[in-house]
Amino acid sequence: MEKITPKVDLAFKKIFGVEENKDLLIALINATVSKEDQVVDVTLLNPYNPKNFRTDKLSILDIKAISETGKRFNIEIQITDEADYDKRALYYWAKLYTEQLKVSQDYSTLNKAIGIHILNFVSITDNQKYHNVFRITEQESGLPYFRDLELHTVELTKFSKDPDEDLNSLLKKIKTSLDIWTAFLTRHDLLNKDNLPEPLAIDTLKKALHVLDTLNLTDEERMAYEDHLKWLRIESNTVEKYRKEAEQKGRQEGRQEGEKEKAISIARAMLLKGYSTQEITILTGLSNSDIQSIS
Repeated sequence: MEKITPKVDLAFKKIFGVEENKDLLIALINATVSKEDQVVDVTLLNPYNPKNFRTDKLSILDIKAISETGKRFNIEIQITDEADYDKRALYYWAKLYTEQLKVSQDYSTLNKAIGIHILNFVSITDNQKYHNVFRITEQESGLPYFRDLELHTVELTKFSKDPDEDLNSLLKKIKTSLDIWTAFLTRHDLLNKDNLPEPLAIDTLKKALHVLDTLNLTDEERMAYEDHLKWLRIESNTVEKYRKEAEQKGRQEGRQEGEKEKAISIARAMLLKGYSTQEITILTGLSNSDIQSIS
């Protein structure tokens, strides 16, 4: 049987969303959030339970936790690029925030809510950073006013794109604690818990690798895991197909553009020598409008 991957949400929650591995969840949270939001301890609000997916194997296996200071966290690993994922992420944050308020409680009792969304696809195309942090700020000055809203995106494929990447190239990318956990999620196959090089040789990563190596799934869990893994592979193959098609289209368009530029250069020279538009059209294949635009 092939090695289980923590990128599948069921395995992810069975690693990070159980009481005995709270230290791993704390390490992951602290690697992601700012210094002011670091946690010492957390209480799991929805610990891993196989019964959660007995009737719905495609249920969302997120992890909800509350820190010792009352801050709330929602951590989710998402396999496939769903339509309007950004809206769903915001909706889950809103539920996490509003669920705090009980009947007759004052708004002052609300604590900061932080969403951490680990994505196995590219969601933010405007930059190459794999970790982005979103807050509400004033448009011109950047002043943060509504401080209780914070959403993190961790796009795994931006961190590790090459399936043939070796350990040396992986190590060159390790600069932060979040890099370490992203390396675990993307290239755990390169990591040996008994022989971890610096800077990966930390106790929590060793434990995470041990948990992954010894992770036992029941028959029911195995079926659900395989279903989710199938999604992961289909998505990966689909993305690769579209990437190759885009590259091929780009090369074809580049060739066509180059041929037209060459024809325009020839037409420009012919115009200088007094050739008629009809003659140039016949010899270069350019349209009358193309020739008129350079005449």
